[in-house]
Amino acid sequence: MEKEIINTKNAPAAIGPYSQAIKFQNLLFTSGQIPINPKTGELVNTNIKEATHQALKNVENILKEAHTSFDNVIKTTVFISDMKNFADVNEVYGEYFVNNKPARSCVEVKLPKDALIEIEVVAIVE
Repeated sequence: MEKEIINTKNAPAAIGPYSQAIKFQNLLFTSGQIPINPKTGELVNTNIKEATHQALKNVENILKEAHTSFDNVIKTTVFISDMKNFADVNEVYGEYFVNNKPARSCVEVKLPKDALIEIEVVAIVE
Protein backbone atom coordinates (compact mmCIF):
# COMPACT_ATOMS: atom_id res chain seq x y z
CA MET A 1 0.00 0.00 0.00
CA GLU A 2 1.40 3.31 -1.05
CA LYS A 3 0.78 6.76 0.26
CA GLU A 4 0.15 9.69 -2.08
CA ILE A 5 1.54 13.16 -1.47
CA ILE A 6 -1.06 15.89 -2.04
CA ASN A 7 0.20 19.31 -3.06
CA THR A 8 -1.58 22.40 -4.38
CA LYS A 9 -0.45 25.91 -5.25
CA ASN A 10 -3.75 27.12 -3.75
CA ALA A 11 -2.45 26.59 -0.21
CA PRO A 12 0.84 27.70 1.35
CA ALA A 13 3.83 25.62 0.32
CA ALA A 14 5.43 23.46 2.97
CA ILE A 15 8.34 25.35 4.54
CA GLY A 16 10.07 22.30 5.95
CA PRO A 17 10.44 18.56 5.53
CA TYR A 18 6.72 17.79 5.36
CA SER A 19 3.84 17.65 2.86
CA GLN A 20 0.65 19.69 2.70
CA ALA A 21 -1.24 16.41 2.98
CA ILE A 22 -0.86 12.67 2.66
CA LYS A 23 -3.53 10.36 1.24
CA PHE A 24 -3.39 6.77 2.44
CA GLN A 25 -6.06 4.41 1.18
CA ASN A 26 -9.28 6.40 1.59
CA LEU A 27 -8.00 8.79 4.27
CA LEU A 28 -6.44 12.23 3.88
CA PHE A 29 -4.27 13.73 6.61
CA THR A 30 -3.48 17.43 6.22
CA SER A 31 -0.63 19.28 7.82
CA GLY A 32 -1.66 22.20 9.99
CA GLN A 33 -2.60 25.28 7.99
CA ILE A 34 -1.83 28.69 9.39
CA PRO A 35 -3.51 31.73 7.82
CA ILE A 36 -1.02 32.44 5.05
CA ASN A 37 -2.48 33.79 1.83
CA PRO A 38 -0.94 31.46 -0.79
CA LYS A 39 -1.08 34.14 -3.51
CA THR A 40 0.84 36.78 -1.55
CA GLY A 41 2.72 34.67 0.98
CA GLU A 42 1.53 37.11 3.65
CA LEU A 43 0.24 36.04 7.05
CA VAL A 44 -3.40 37.04 7.60
CA ASN A 45 -3.18 37.90 11.27
CA THR A 46 -5.10 41.16 11.80
CA ASN A 47 -8.00 39.52 13.60
CA ILE A 48 -9.00 35.99 14.56
CA LYS A 49 -12.05 35.80 12.27
CA GLU A 50 -10.08 36.70 9.14
CA ALA A 51 -7.27 34.38 10.22
CA THR A 52 -9.70 31.51 10.77
CA HIS A 53 -11.28 32.05 7.34
CA GLN A 54 -7.84 31.99 5.67
CA ALA A 55 -6.70 28.86 7.51
CA LEU A 56 -9.94 27.10 6.54
CA LYS A 57 -9.66 28.27 2.91
CA ASN A 58 -6.18 26.73 2.83
CA VAL A 59 -7.57 23.47 4.23
CA GLU A 60 -10.44 23.59 1.71
CA ASN A 61 -8.03 23.97 -1.21
CA ILE A 62 -6.04 20.94 -0.06
CA LEU A 63 -9.27 18.96 0.31
CA LYS A 64 -10.27 19.94 -3.24
CA GLU A 65 -6.89 18.88 -4.60
CA ALA A 66 -7.49 15.46 -3.01
CA HIS A 67 -11.05 15.31 -4.45
CA THR A 68 -12.84 15.57 -1.13
CA SER A 69 -14.54 18.28 0.93
CA PHE A 70 -15.48 19.53 4.38
CA ASP A 71 -18.47 17.15 4.24
CA ASN A 72 -16.01 14.24 4.47
CA VAL A 73 -13.86 15.58 7.32
CA ILE A 74 -14.01 13.22 10.30
CA LYS A 75 -11.57 14.91 12.71
CA THR A 76 -10.11 18.38 13.14
CA THR A 77 -7.49 19.80 15.43
CA VAL A 78 -7.59 23.54 16.02
CA PHE A 79 -4.63 25.28 17.61
CA ILE A 80 -5.27 28.84 18.79
CA SER A 81 -2.86 31.34 20.29
CA ASP A 82 -5.39 32.64 22.82
CA MET A 83 -8.38 30.72 24.21
CA LYS A 84 -10.19 34.07 24.56
CA ASN A 85 -10.72 33.80 20.77
CA PHE A 86 -12.59 30.49 21.05
CA ALA A 87 -16.09 31.95 20.45
CA ASP A 88 -14.99 33.86 17.33
CA VAL A 89 -13.16 30.80 15.98
CA ASN A 90 -16.26 28.68 16.62
CA GLU A 91 -18.46 31.16 14.76
CA VAL A 92 -16.31 31.05 11.61
CA TYR A 93 -15.64 27.30 11.92
CA GLY A 94 -19.41 26.69 11.93
CA GLU A 95 -19.70 28.38 8.51
CA TYR A 96 -17.50 25.67 6.99
CA PHE A 97 -18.90 22.66 8.85
CA VAL A 98 -22.62 23.14 8.24
CA ASN A 99 -23.83 19.63 7.37
CA ASN A 100 -20.98 17.75 8.99
CA LYS A 101 -19.82 18.16 12.57
CA PRO A 102 -16.52 16.25 12.81
CA ALA A 103 -14.81 15.28 16.03
CA ARG A 104 -12.58 18.16 17.16
CA SER A 105 -9.86 19.10 19.59
CA CYS A 106 -8.96 22.72 20.32
CA VAL A 107 -5.90 23.76 22.29
CA GLU A 108 -4.06 26.98 23.09
CA VAL A 109 -0.44 26.98 21.89
CA LYS A 110 2.40 29.17 20.63
CA LEU A 111 2.23 28.98 16.82
CA PRO A 112 4.77 29.40 14.02
CA LYS A 113 5.19 33.00 12.77
CA ASP A 114 3.07 34.07 15.79
CA ALA A 115 -0.04 33.02 13.84
CA LEU A 116 -3.37 33.34 15.63
CA ILE A 117 -4.62 29.91 14.50
CA GLU A 118 -3.61 26.63 12.85
CA ILE A 119 -6.02 23.94 11.66
CA GLU A 120 -5.43 20.35 10.52
CA VAL A 121 -7.97 17.76 9.41
CA VAL A 122 -8.46 14.09 8.65
CA ALA A 123 -10.93 13.40 5.85
CA ILE A 124 -12.37 10.48 3.93
CA VAL A 125 -11.62 10.45 0.21
CA GLU A 126 -14.37 8.63 -1.69
